[in-house]
Parts: sequence; structure tokens; C-alpha cells
Amino acid sequence: MKNILEETIQTYGIENWGAGFFDVNKKGNLVVRPGEGEAAEADIFEIVNDLLKRGVKLPVILRFPQILSYQVRKLYNSYQTAMREYDYKGAHRAVFPMKVNPRRDVLEEVLREGRRYNFGIECGSKPELFAALALEQAPQSLIVCNGFKDEAYIRLAFIARQIGKRLIIVIEKVEELHIVLRQVQQTGVKPELGIRARLYSRGSGRWEKSGGETAKFGLTTSEMLEVVRVLRQHNMLDCLKMLHFHIGSQITDIKRIKNAMKEAARVYCKMRQMRVDIEFLNVGGGMGVDYDGSKTSFDSSANYTMQEFANDVVYTIKSVCDEEDVPEPTIVTESGRILAAFHAMIVTNIQDEIETVLDDISAVTTNEDDPQVVIELKDLVENINSKNYREYYHDALEHKEELFTLFNLGLINLEDRAKGEALFWEVCERASKFSQQSKIVTEEFDELKKLLSAKYLCNFSVFRCLPDNWAIEQLFPIMPIHKLNTTPSEHATLVDLTCDSDGIIEKFIDLKDVKETLELHHFKPGEPYYLGFFMIGAYQEVMGNFHNLFGTLNEAHVIINKNGYLIKKILPGSHISDVLMMARYDKNFLLENFNMHLEEQVKQGNLDAAAAEELRTEYMKHYEGYTYLG
Repeated sequence: MKNILEETIQTYGIENWGAGFFDVNKKGNLVVRPGEGEAAEADIFEIVNDLLKRGVKLPVILRFPQILSYQVRKLYNSYQTAMREYDYKGAHRAVFPMKVNPRRDVLEEVLREGRRYNFGIECGSKPELFAALALEQAPQSLIVCNGFKDEAYIRLAFIARQIGKRLIIVIEKVEELHIVLRQVQQTGVKPELGIRARLYSRGSGRWEKSGGETAKFGLTTSEMLEVVRVLRQHNMLDCLKMLHFHIGSQITDIKRIKNAMKEAARVYCKMRQMRVDIEFLNVGGGMGVDYDGSKTSFDSSANYTMQEFANDVVYTIKSVCDEEDVPEPTIVTESGRILAAFHAMIVTNIQDEIETVLDDISAVTTNEDDPQVVIELKDLVENINSKNYREYYHDALEHKEELFTLFNLGLINLEDRAKGEALFWEVCERASKFSQQSKIVTEEFDELKKLLSAKYLCNFSVFRCLPDNWAIEQLFPIMPIHKLNTTPSEHATLVDLTCDSDGIIEKFIDLKDVKETLELHHFKPGEPYYLGFFMIGAYQEVMGNFHNLFGTLNEAHVIINKNGYLIKKILPGSHISDVLMMARYDKNFLLENFNMHLEEQVKQGNLDAAAAEELRTEYMKHYEGYTYLG
């Protein structure tokens, strides 16, 4: 028979999505490890309490650099294993896409660990390239410049060559080639170029439109041939070093990868046969993260491992090159999500429980003067059982309609309506309990269960912390970081601090389906209850917005060791001053206008000078406060 700890682990699916990084200890607290199979572990609940003692307020991002390093090594080793297995004669170069997580700490850790593997950077904009040119990376590593480019972008790219960086400008439009040619004439510097092919093949999942004939990026076959013609005409064909393609982020189905690799490898081979000395075949990113642990082609999952992905890439390219009798290229990968997702998590506290209809239920007494509809609802409450709950629930629905009709006609008063509502929801609560005990739970009672679920107010913003959950319904693992040796008793949805009805999480990961409520413990006011939001290291930080002027989160960098952990660095999140400045509220403007209001109150005799000064001090004290609840 399973114990409570095992049941809790199964409830939250940690063994499925945790990838060996997360587990639960005997105390019932969540622990984190620096890699799969590592003995060292750190208690996340202890880390949070340590941070709170240091004055760090929740919510907080916990960043584990060792997990980032582990994923870099794992990616490199996956491709090396595949190349040995299939006797691949080419090489592998990885670049980290800055768009996934442009934080300097993240880039520096990737480049530090990846230095021995010639790990490089992918840029998609001028700001990203500007930062990349200043970062230290291995001499043989690449900077790959994607995205639409203007003259300033391309001039900046030319600087890279002059300071010793190996940078490849990927041509996304034929017009960009003409900008490059003008820069060659002006500087005398010959760049290394790539072309992005628009493949017929498409990926799978939410971003499958990144590939295919209607994709936003990439040259058609005719346009690729035009680039080759123009380069040959200018005696610059030797500059064309890379063929690039990308079929989408978070590819869920391994079959789509194989199809794209075949097409791209064939294009590469045909170009080599045209005497175009392509050195690199850039297969883009897209390696999926199994957010829900189901290992399926569901949007929040992936039906393959990192090794399987690498095997299919290497084997497919090798097979096509052998058929065409063409040298095998250096494979360039732009996998970012799989590297960054696991290394960061958010911890926040449940602030309160939003009152639901059930919270208003109190013992209702009826008498003979009550309306008949109220008396009949009372009878349903007293006589509902496991055999008649469906019938009684349907009767209650009819009585509720009658109750509101009578009220709208002015035939019953507010006290009668309140009694009827309370009795109706009591019938619903009892019917829901009986339905959950049944072997077959119908859809209507699933909806009722969700309707009756608790609503926990979380000290965070969905728009800032989990923007993909709001925008595209991306699922992320969410669970308590403590109390896991006790059985959760509540089914709840999560609401955030924003003044927006979209600021809610009401879909959660499940191995076989998507849950509409999350199993949580009963919330007791005054007793800390902490939730963790996992796999937020890719895209979430950079895409999060400032809805309601909730800012960036406090952050702690944690090193896991044999003694537990070391908090290496603490970085403050946004102060109120930061987000107000972003919205163009200058400090002087705010203070001058606030003083004007104070002076007016002093003139009118509503405040004396001492009280006004006290209010001024209090006002400005909040200026450097955290944007979240304290």
C-alpha cells in the first residue's frame, strides 16, 4: 500500500516532468539536484526560509546555474554519441538563442560551461548582437545573426569580423544581400554568410507555422538561387558558409523532425553539387521540453528524448549525404528551450483564499412562512444521498431558476433569495461529493467540481511570471514546495494580484489529461504556504509584461553542494520607482505634485505642517518598495 509521500509525488507527477532534477525528501519538502542521478540535493523550503530571513521578499526566482551547465553538457554529449554511433564525419556546433533568455548571468554560464565545446550565440536583433559582441566566448565558436536586418544591423555584424569573432550573417531577404555588398565595398571586409531556406516541411505543436510554405522567414528556392547567382557574379561565393532552416519552437512530434532533416539535407547536398562550399547546416532549434511529463505529442510535451532528437538529426543528414556522395556538414543547433527551461523556478506564497459561494453557506432554517421554492430546496438538502444525487442536483437547478424568476418579478425579498441561494449551493456541494465517490464521473459534475473549487490568491502576476500560460495556454508544473507528507484536501484554481479576469490559472498538468483544478492543502491565514512554478527559465522572464506595473522578481542564484546549498548571489527585483520611471513618471514630477496636494490641505486647515511632513515621508518611503505584496 502506498504511503502518503508516494501518493503526493504521484499526484503532482514529479517523477514524470522533474527530469531527475526535482524530488521530495522525507520531511515532505521539495528538493533540487544539480543533475540526473546526482547525490547532492538542496531543500527548496529551507532555501526560501533562508532568503526570507535575509529580507528577500516573495515572489522570488530561484536560479540553479548547475542545471544550466548540466543541460549544456548533455546536449553536447548527445550529439557526440550520435556521431560515434553513425560514424558521422562532420562536427557539431551549438549556439544559444538569446531570445530564449537574454539575461547576462544565463549567457555567461552557458558560454563558460560551453567553452570547451565551442558553444556560441544566436542573435535576432541589434540589441542582442550589441551585447553578444562584448561577451567572452570560445575562439572557434559562432555568432549566428538571424532576423530581419537593416544597414545598422549589418554594419554592427561587420564589426564582429574585425574584432576576431566568427559571425555568420544569415540572409533572410534578398534585399539584405545588397546591403551586405555595399558594406563590403565600404569596408573591404569579406563576411561569412548564410541563407535561410523556407522548407516545405513543418514542425508540430503551437509553433508549426514557423515552417512550411507560408512561413514568416526564409527564402524560396528561386530566391536562394538568386543569392547564389549574385554572390558568384561578385566573386563572393566562397563567403556562403551556412544553410539554415527552422521549423518551430517546442516541436512535439519526432516524425516532423525527420521529415524536415531529409528536406534540408537534400537542399544542402544539391547546393554542394552546384559547387557552393557550404560548411554548416544549421538545423535551428525546436527541441521540445516535456512540461507535463506525458512523453506524448501533446502541445506541452514531446514524444522523444534529447538523445533521440540528436540521433534522428545525425542519422538523417548522414543518410542523405551518403546517397548524394557529398561531405557531411558541421551541424549547427539553436536549441535554447531545452537548455534553459529547467534551471529557473518561481516560489511565491498564497496570500489569501478568495471567498467562493461555499464560504457564504451557513445553517439555513426555514419556517412555514418561507416561499415554497425555499422549502423545497431545504428538503433537497436534507434528503440527498449517493443514490439520488443526480436527480436532486437537477431539481436544485430548476429551483434556482424559479428562485431568480420570483425575485425579478418582485414576489420574494432579499432574505428569501439569500436563503434559497445558500440552500442551492449546499445541494451542489453534497452532490459533488457523492459524484466524486462514484466510479463514473460525468462531465456536468466535473464542471460542478471546478465551480465549487477554492480560489487561492497568489502573490504574483501571471502576465509577468508565466506570460505563455496567459497568452497561449502553455502548461507549467505547479505544486507546493512543502507539506508534501500530508494529503492535499482542496481542489483549487489560482488567481493573481492583477486587476484582470485573465489573471488566473485554471489548467494544470496531468499525465493523461489537463486538470482544471490543482490539489492543494487547506489554507490557514497566518500560516505560510508556498507554491513553486517550474521550468520558467525559457522565454518567460523576457516575455513577461508589466501589467498593473508589477515588476521583475527578486532573484537568488543557488549552488547545490554536498552540504546542501550556497546562496551565491541575490539580485533585487523591480522597485516601485523602477516601473514608474518606465512609465515615464519622473520622481521630481511625482514629488512636486504630491507636495502641491499637501500644501492645499494645509491651506484649508485639514492638515498641520507636521502631519503633512509625515505623509510626505511615508509617501516617498514606498517609492523604493517591492511591487508585490509584502
